[in-house]
Amino acid sequence: MNELLEKGQPRVNWIRSRMQLLRNVQEVFEREKPFKNKTIGVSLHLEPKTAVLLETLKIGGAKIVGTGNLGSTQDDIVEVLKSWGMTIYGERSTDKEEHLSNVLKIVSAKPDLLLDNGADLVELAIKNNLDGTIFGGTEETTSGDDKLRTKFLNKINFPIIVINDSPLKRIVENQHAVGQGNVESIMRMTNLMINGRRFVIVGYGWCGRGMAHYLRSFGGRVSIVEIDPIKNLEAIMDGFRVDSMKKLASWGQFFCTATSRESVISTEEFNMMPDGAILANSGHFPNEINVEALRKLAVNIVKIGADLEEFELPNSRKLILLAGGQMIELAGTEPKGNSIEAMDLGFMLQALSLELISKNPEVLKNGPQPVPVNINNRIAQLMVENFK
Repeated sequence: MNELLEKGQPRVNWIRSRMQLLRNVQEVFEREKPFKNKTIGVSLHLEPKTAVLLETLKIGGAKIVGTGNLGSTQDDIVEVLKSWGMTIYGERSTDKEEHLSNVLKIVSAKPDLLLDNGADLVELAIKNNLDGTIFGGTEETTSGDDKLRTKFLNKINFPIIVINDSPLKRIVENQHAVGQGNVESIMRMTNLMINGRRFVIVGYGWCGRGMAHYLRSFGGRVSIVEIDPIKNLEAIMDGFRVDSMKKLASWGQFFCTATSRESVISTEEFNMMPDGAILANSGHFPNEINVEALRKLAVNIVKIGADLEEFELPNSRKLILLAGGQMIELAGTEPKGNSIEAMDLGFMLQALSLELISKNPEVLKNGPQPVPVNINNRIAQLMVENFK
């Protein structure tokens, strides 16, 4: 057994032992083999909890061909997946060009089903005219759903179940798991106190509101930037200050993005931020903070350990960027990701959605759509039973 495999296998074993929902599905899939003779193409964060999901699909008869998402792949988990007979491309150091090349390799394998996170896989499948042979797929994120709806809305000839549209995922995973996990990541990477510090959360969706509430529970002073007037009102009703980025840029000490939009923090804001301000991104794609603009603006850049970079600006102020602007929970040297129980629920949504597409794709329409109500209700009841 190689060193990476020796490291990764115990981690996966521990995670599996706490993912009761997926373990129950594994028993069913082993009997029924819903993915027999089917290839599932995967573009997903490759970490221990994901490994249990892919194991579940393999137990259900699937052949797995996959790659990680940019900046979050854990090399020991890749070795575990390969030891299970899966075809996996990429590693922690994979850059954007290599990542897209790996996604293209998956598309070239002509998968029957797609398990996507950020819509890179669906995008290349459509561009390479494979959408006529695909049964359907799932998309994990709001970022991926936005891409599908803006670029390919009437061009997708198969169903895509958007996991982030599930109320279960929004409440359990996004608000509570991502919200808490992002705060823990900030604390771990900076080793700084939350109490009394000024936080600006850009985006009051489910992840943003989760961060805001957890930061406040630790004693942080939190303000919200949001373009949706209804979400603005909700933030005010929740007791948060709401203002524009222009007004809050000089006020905040920590800034965290959660919008699925590009360059919501860029040069104008960088020049207004106080000395020592810290920047982090919660979104799937590493472009919500315009890191390229920050690098061009800086007169000096200092690497502070593995997870922090200090940028000295022409105005002599210094800004700190966490994890290179990558998704803060799964980037950095000690990535933890969401809690095991939250991902157990989220991956149960994935597994049952893919099962439905594999067995009965005709009951679904083409294009992006929410998780069916009966799947949501079934999983909610199972999780309630687990908490009793």
